[in-house]
Amino acid sequence: MLIIFLGVLSQWIAWRLRLPAIVLMSIAGLLIGPIFAVISPEESFGDLFRPLVSLAVAIILFEGSLNLNFKEIRGFSKPVWRIVTFGALLAWAGGTLASHYVAGLSWAVSFVIGGLFIVTGPTVIMPLLRQAKLKARPAALLKWEGIIVDPFGALLALFAFQFVLFAEGEVTAAAFGLFFLAALFATVLGAVAGFGMGWMFEHGQIPEFLKSPMVFGVVLLTFVISDIVMHETGLLAVTAMGMVMANMNISSINDMRHFKETMSILLISSVFMMLTASLSMDVLFEIFNWSIILFVLAMLFIVRPLSIWLSTIGTDLSWRERALIGWIAPRGIVALTVSGYFANVLLDAGFEDADLLTALTFALVFSTVVAHGFSITWVGRKLGLASAEDPGLIIVGASRFTTALAKVLHDMDKNVLLVDDSWGRLQKARQIGIKTYVGNILSEHTEYEVDLTPYEKMIVASETDSFNALVVNNFVPEMGRINLYQTALHEGDPADFHSSLSGRILFTEDWNIHSLDDKEEQGYAIRSTKLTERFTYEEFNQRWSANTIPLFVETAQGNIEFFTSDKVLEPKQGDTIISFTGPERDSDRIQERLESKRNKKDSQTKE
Repeated sequence: MLIIFLGVLSQWIAWRLRLPAIVLMSIAGLLIGPIFAVISPEESFGDLFRPLVSLAVAIILFEGSLNLNFKEIRGFSKPVWRIVTFGALLAWAGGTLASHYVAGLSWAVSFVIGGLFIVTGPTVIMPLLRQAKLKARPAALLKWEGIIVDPFGALLALFAFQFVLFAEGEVTAAAFGLFFLAALFATVLGAVAGFGMGWMFEHGQIPEFLKSPMVFGVVLLTFVISDIVMHETGLLAVTAMGMVMANMNISSINDMRHFKETMSILLISSVFMMLTASLSMDVLFEIFNWSIILFVLAMLFIVRPLSIWLSTIGTDLSWRERALIGWIAPRGIVALTVSGYFANVLLDAGFEDADLLTALTFALVFSTVVAHGFSITWVGRKLGLASAEDPGLIIVGASRFTTALAKVLHDMDKNVLLVDDSWGRLQKARQIGIKTYVGNILSEHTEYEVDLTPYEKMIVASETDSFNALVVNNFVPEMGRINLYQTALHEGDPADFHSSLSGRILFTEDWNIHSLDDKEEQGYAIRSTKLTERFTYEEFNQRWSANTIPLFVETAQGNIEFFTSDKVLEPKQGDTIISFTGPERDSDRIQERLESKRNKKDSQTKE
């Protein structure tokens, strides 16, 4: 209970304070584990500890590989494959040299651990990418590298271990060759399992309510069968399974992906807490050994940047992208779990210096998580590879009213994007300098063509209520229902749409997109009114309530808050109300001039 609760609580605090979640989970695990000795997961779970962690890692890696659609890297696949092949081998060589010459490990142990330390993985990369809001290309490069290299790193370590035993005469050449057969078996097993599940999904062989549970069970089965054949090949099998399913264009892949993402977040939180809470104080004291500190610095500032820069020579990556990717390489759960396994087998094989592996691995994991977790957003913005603007807004559906609304937001220096599938309806917006996109917001093409990372909120205001509801439900997992708005319903009874099927209703339920467009045609205009000590929100309501629709409030801090049917705003002094107001009457203009003169006189008196 404590592990799950504190893990999820750490994720929530990180979201609220915009901090790296992995760092908070690591700190929480250390506090309840070695520092205050509240729990000891390894003792509590006993023999189940390692298997539970391994199964959790398998699910996490499979969920990450479900996002590896080859369409995402169309146009920059060359640097991806260079990084995960040539770059990984360079990192292996560099890690081996650093382990031997800096950390003082024997060549055999260095050869094994050098292969393992090339891993980054979805357990650490995905949370950082959610936090940093990097641009599409560097984010995709880091994601693909992390997910593909995770099983590759475990396999390299296993290959190195088998090679060391062969060189020592412990195993025969035939036994050493079995490693390659086991890796091939794992790949084929995962691909067949993925294709089989995809085929059954598309041919209606599995009902909707059983799809996620069935995949869950098959992932574990595939992982365990492969791991029984040869230890650590299960990660390769589940990665192959996820990649095959991701590229089969399965109609229900998104629903399944959302379920797996929820499971993955829960498992990442729990496993990271379990691993850090299981460390001993002796391991923590060992971390402050000078040789370990120098090893971590060498991996951070020499091995990683050098492997990326050399492996991407001749690609179209800019120096900024190479610099960012060369810096970001946090190690995570796979490094911790797999290093524990190799520490034991190396000690059993007679390599006494392998007892340093746990401290070495945790030092690298914690250092990279902290260094990269706190710096990724800052470095991304400095290099122009992350959104430096305030969170933006997408408006779906171009009309007279939404174009006017987008112009006001644009003039207020807000990052706004107007999306519609009609070139003609977007013409006016383009003429006045508003950022536009022609296409269906729900199409797969849009997903890969438009970088939605900088946008935090969305207004859906097409002429079709059912389409609006569909768009809202599609973006709930990414943006959250609290940030999704739509104009009032105009087709049938509003009770026909359950609140869970629609976004927050903008303004009031009396004004739909058709009535708003009609008012704009009649001469209504969007205007701003700043609240002062003399002119309060109450006075605003009294004067303008007859022919005014309040749209949103820009607070004194520059934040945007929309008026909705489910929330009553209370603007304060210094806030600016943006409203949709009918043609002014003579008395209104006279009153406004008098108010302006009074404010000017008060200002002169104060001066």
